Amino acid sequence: MPSGTSVGRSEFAVRYVRGTALNAISDYAIAEGAAPQPAPGQVQIKVAACGIGYVDVLVALGGYQVKPSLPHTPGQEIAGTVAAIGDGVTDFSVGDRVLAAAQGGFAEYAVAPLGSVVRIPESLAFAAAASLRLNYLTALHGLRDRATLQKGERLLVLGAAGGVGIAAVQIGKLLGAEVIAVASTEEKRAFARQGGADRVLDSAVEGWRDRLKGACNGGGPDVVFDPLCGHLFEPAFRSLAWRGRHLVVGFVGGEIPRLRVNLPLMKGAALVGVDVRQFVLFERAKAAAEIEELIAWAGEGRLSPAVGRRFPFTDFAAAMAHAHSGRGMGKTVLEIA
Repeated sequence: MPSGTSVGRSEFAVRYVRGTALNAISDYAIAEGAAPQPAPGQVQIKVAACGIGYVDVLVALGGYQVKPSLPHTPGQEIAGTVAAIGDGVTDFSVGDRVLAAAQGGFAEYAVAPLGSVVRIPESLAFAAAASLRLNYLTALHGLRDRATLQKGERLLVLGAAGGVGIAAVQIGKLLGAEVIAVASTEEKRAFARQGGADRVLDSAVEGWRDRLKGACNGGGPDVVFDPLCGHLFEPAFRSLAWRGRHLVVGFVGGEIPRLRVNLPLMKGAALVGVDVRQFVLFERAKAAAEIEELIAWAGEGRLSPAVGRRFPFTDFAAAMAHAHSGRGMGKTVLEIA
């Protein structure tokens, strides 16, 4: 666990998840150690919930492009209450309800840099807050900033029942789009309908473009939101309407698809990358404003973060396996307290 200087806080023992290797989930176990203390410009948070995405597990298993140092504590999307503040922090007080981006969220306490900590309203539950930051910021940045999705346009969401997919369904509807959601099972398609999708499609390749054309009343989607880039990548791009935009959001593994460059030419279409990590890095102020906007929407009831399966802290290994399986719907959440 990281250490630092605390303000008005003595060290005490806490539980956290510790990984000594990056080979398997079994390399991780619950350990006990001193609570991380906030350095200047940091906030110590008593963690109530930590969101878990596919990438979190990929990182924990050494499969991401940037490997973490060991020992490693997974988790980066946390929600809870401020427990202590470091020197120079004046914007928060002990007891404030917050969400934050932190390294080592699988823990009873974590520290986060001041710039990533945001207050949340009483109406927003901790599990919902821990489901909000990464997925919904990705969806909003992708659809509004990168695709310039307009009211009345047709949005196709692939992998629509996953954490970022269902976020795109909800954000698409909030921005006034007509949403067609694609998911592999009837249970997942029902979940997408509950999230606001106007129509749903299965993901079987055979005859898929014809079914999509029917769902689009003979036309095609204006925007494709694609967090999978799997077997429907090229069929979806080929189905785009004139001046369509295909958002590349992520990959679920396997071979990364390729696209013949004549296809964008013939469609007047664009293949557009969406990298929320670099968005936060290079456009920090804009990203922060969009997070505040998302929290406001959630507080007003205009947005309902999709919480998937919840696991108690002691079942962290099952939570990681579930998030990594691709079978989950919404955001997997580890409830710490």
